[in-house]
Amino acid sequence: MNKNKEIEFVGLLEQHQNILHKICKLYATDLNAHKDLFQEMVIQLWRSYPTFKGEAKFTTWAYRVALNTAISLYRGTKRKITTVDWDNSLQNIRYEEYDTEQEEQLKTLYTAVRQLNDIEKALVYMYLEDKDYAEISDTLGISEVNARVKMNRIKTKLKNMIDQNGGY
Repeated sequence: MNKNKEIEFVGLLEQHQNILHKICKLYATDLNAHKDLFQEMVIQLWRSYPTFKGEAKFTTWAYRVALNTAISLYRGTKRKITTVDWDNSLQNIRYEEYDTEQEEQLKTLYTAVRQLNDIEKALVYMYLEDKDYAEISDTLGISEVNARVKMNRIKTKLKNMIDQNGGY
């Protein structure tokens, strides 16, 4: 990859890294797992960047790669992240801690969301990010109608989970 593409990638990733942090929050259960998953998502985005044509927004593409990385790593009982050699050019990306204390109200929601299946988690995440159903359906590879129906069912499911557990 040429130097201009590297600079472009690093800039876009720094600008939109909260996408990755929020996905990590949904799938990782502790800070070390969060950091490992974040690193793996960055590596997968880096590897895939040469194929990014700009036909979709960078954020839509990043959601797709990051969610697929998280889902594939955390599917079933596979919880171990395999490490790969760290590319020196990725060392330039500043890692900013994700401050969950500012989002105290979301803890209850995150606790309930963690109990959902992988696709439901991804759908909730994108919904909470105010993505429209067209972008959600494009990212997850389902129809808009299916995305709407699933989201309504998930809302009911989450409400019941939170109510049954007294707000966690």
